Amino acid sequence: MAKAPGFSGMEARRDVMTRLYRRCSGGWECSLCALTILLGSTAGCGMVANTQNAQGVKLYQQGYYPQAIQKFQQATATDPKDPDGFYNLAATYQRLGKLNNRKEDLVQAESLYNQCLDRDPNQADCYRGLTVLLAEQQRTDEAQRLLQGWAARYPTQAAPKVELARLAEELGDKQTAKNNLIEALAIDPYNSRALAALGKIHEESGNASQALNDYERSLWHDRFQPDVAARAAALRTALGPAAPPPAQTGGSRTATGAPSSTIR
Repeated sequence: MAKAPGFSGMEARRDVMTRLYRRCSGGWECSLCALTILLGSTAGCGMVANTQNAQGVKLYQQGYYPQAIQKFQQATATDPKDPDGFYNLAATYQRLGKLNNRKEDLVQAESLYNQCLDRDPNQADCYRGLTVLLAEQQRTDEAQRLLQGWAARYPTQAAPKVELARLAEELGDKQTAKNNLIEALAIDPYNSRALAALGKIHEESGNASQALNDYERSLWHDRFQPDVAARAAALRTALGPAAPPPAQTGGSRTATGAPSSTIR
C-alpha cells in the first residue's frame, strides 16, 4: 500500500466515512470498512478493496466493462490509497477508448494512470499501460522520458529496463532493446519477462538455440506463460537432436496464487 494525499486524524475518518456511504453500493462491504475506520485500522478496507478489484477484473475479462468500472470505482472509494483500483480503471478506460475510438476515454485513462503513480511511483503495470497509451498516440518522446525517469529513480530494479526494451523494440531499435534487457538481467538474472523478451530477439535474429535457452529459463521462473511455452516447444521440435539440453537455472519458481486483483 502506498502513500496518498489526504486528511489526517478524525477529519480524515469523517471524510472517508461520508464518501463510503455516498459512493459504496451498500451491504456488508461498506459496513465492514466503516467499522474498521472507526476502529482506526485500514486493513479491513484493504481486504474489501482487493475483493472489489478482483471482482472487477473478472468482469473485465468477460467483456463487461461498465460493470467492471463500477467495481473498480467502489474499490477506489473503499481504499483511496490503494493504486490498484486506479490502475484497473485506467486500463478499462484505455480499452474502451480503443474499442470505441473515443478520445475522452483515453484522456480519462491517462489521468487515472497518473493518479495510480501518485499513490505508487513504482507500479510496473501502470508504467506499462501509460507507456502503451502514449506510444499509440505517437507521443513516444513522452513515453521514453516517463520510463527513463522511472529507471533513474529505481536504478537497482530490472522492471524499468524491461519496459524501456519493450518500447525500443516497438520503435524498431532491436539493439537498444537487447542492451536494456541485458542490463535488466544484470540486475535480476531470474527476471522472466526479460528472459522471454531476450528469447524473442534471439529467435528473430536466427539464434534458435539461444532463444530456446532463454525461453526455458523464463519458464522455470514463471511457468504460467502459455505463449512462451508454445515457442519453446516449437523450437525444441524444430531443432530436433541439435536442441541444447534443457536449461538449468537457479532461483525459485512462481507458485499459483489467489485471483488477480489487477488487469493483466
